[in-house]
Amino acid sequence: MAGRTRTTKKLAQRIDLNYFKRLYPIPRWRRILSIALVALGLVWLLLARERPYNAGPLAHSHALLGRNCTACHTAAAFGKKVTDQACVPCHDGPIHQKKQTFTPACTDCHVEHQGSFRLAATLDTACTQCHADLKVKTSPTVFAPRVTSFAGDHPAFKLGTDPGTVKLNHEVHLKKDLRSPRGLVQLKCADCHRSAGDFMAPVDYEKNCAECHPLLFDKRFEEPAPHKKPEIVLDYVTKRFTDYIARHPEEVHMADPADPRIMRPPLRPARDAAEWIARRVSDTEMLLWRKSCKECHPVPKPREIPLAAIPARWMQHAWFSHDAHQMLTCAECHPKAATSRETSDVLLPTIETCRRCHRSGADSAESRCFECHVYHDWSKEKRPDGRSISDATRQ
Repeated sequence: MAGRTRTTKKLAQRIDLNYFKRLYPIPRWRRILSIALVALGLVWLLLARERPYNAGPLAHSHALLGRNCTACHTAAAFGKKVTDQACVPCHDGPIHQKKQTFTPACTDCHVEHQGSFRLAATLDTACTQCHADLKVKTSPTVFAPRVTSFAGDHPAFKLGTDPGTVKLNHEVHLKKDLRSPRGLVQLKCADCHRSAGDFMAPVDYEKNCAECHPLLFDKRFEEPAPHKKPEIVLDYVTKRFTDYIARHPEEVHMADPADPRIMRPPLRPARDAAEWIARRVSDTEMLLWRKSCKECHPVPKPREIPLAAIPARWMQHAWFSHDAHQMLTCAECHPKAATSRETSDVLLPTIETCRRCHRSGADSAESRCFECHVYHDWSKEKRPDGRSISDATRQ
């Protein structure tokens, strides 16, 4: 093996130990470009202001604020969280419950920059953070102490009793070949029950009942009596008889035949027009209060008709939209209506009926809390000027 001609020491002496102190072209430009690009980025951030911070598209309700970030992000710092004070000037959401022990921030439930969707479509965790183990400030709660999901441990609906006073037999009204002024008919639920947005419109006598149940009171008149308060009805029929006898004075001295409708025997002729009118009004009262009105209303005393009190909203702590369920037939949710004979029957669907569609799973209808429940009591909503909605409507 040949001997080395150069030692390690001599080889090491070839290395320039000061090479890193010299600036060669490529490293020089790399340093220059790094400093220049960072400076350019800082200038762009300064001039562009809020545009670099845009985290995503806004919901439809906030679309007009798309170019005005400072309307909600009141501080210029990057990533500044929106405070409740930024939301209150436009929509001061009323408190959820006076006894609640915890009040979340607006942004805890309503998360923006997630695209064009409903801000009210909150996650169940926003509700279950309290309702999974419900605590209140004072006294026991009247609500279920533990609810984590609609398909799981949600309690059954409390249907209560019917506060309405109108007597109605559904079975009779839904039977085939029902007699009417138009001949034999087959009524359907929608003939009387019509949707009015979220709720069903109360049954209206003039629209739904008058055709088959007119308040006819005397053969001399084709027009029925109005379906109004008793004092208005009496004023109406008194005026009609007064006008009639003024045009037909000869009838004053005619004998009054028996009236089988009210089982009244024949009477001698009236002495004058006033007595004739009084008899006719008395007969009409007997007919209406004891016969016609009692068909649908309890009549504790003549000229006393209780208010119908037909509820427009049955579930006081939940919302339901009939318009969103138009693809279903009435009988699918109200199967007992066709056989119901008692007015006191509450024909609302049970929670099992709703769970057939609103259940967990990819092919099921939405079942999150926000579908039926709202957090804010919007009857106490305040306008931007500080007044409540109820105060504003009274003025």
